[in-house]
Amino acid sequence: MEPRRPRAATYDELRALPEHLVGELIDGALHAHPRPPIQHAASRSNLGADVNGRFGRSRPPGGWWILDEPELHLGRNVLVPDVAGWRRERLPALPNEAHFTLPPDWVLEVLSPRAASHDRITKANLYARAGVGFLWLLSPLEATLETYRLVDGLWVRTGAFTRGQPVCAMPFEAEVFDGDDWFSQPSPTE
Repeated sequence: MEPRRPRAATYDELRALPEHLVGELIDGALHAHPRPPIQHAASRSNLGADVNGRFGRSRPPGGWWILDEPELHLGRNVLVPDVAGWRRERLPALPNEAHFTLPPDWVLEVLSPRAASHDRITKANLYARAGVGFLWLLSPLEATLETYRLVDGLWVRTGAFTRGQPVCAMPFEAEVFDGDDWFSQPSPTE
């Protein structure tokens, strides 16, 4: 007799989660975690605002839709990246739905100690499988940004940056960013 496989979680179960939790469906399993700490949110907001301010417009260098925490339906997986972007040539108008089925061109994941391996491995592999072209991994606490490009289904690192370094990275290499506000500021007790 074969062992019973666990029942796959449903989208209705994901939707039933309390609002203070972020839910994702990954390979049939429901993953729920609390909203990130304030410094994580500040880093995400600052980076997203910088990128959106320069590229989330129709005028040059624009040409992107940049969105915070979009819900992505990638096959049977439902993911919520911290920030994602679509080139307007691939997505001329935003859908009139609560989620996207078209994979983004770029994804930002802000790493926290609790979820860093999940973002670096599980979600990064799913983004690669879906054909996301670029992945940025920001660690506010370590003050690092790693940038990747998808090449033949594998992530290839294209850059690594830390506080005090200008950031010029694909796919937004038309601009140079001062990324200092993207990293956590040390607390007075550190």
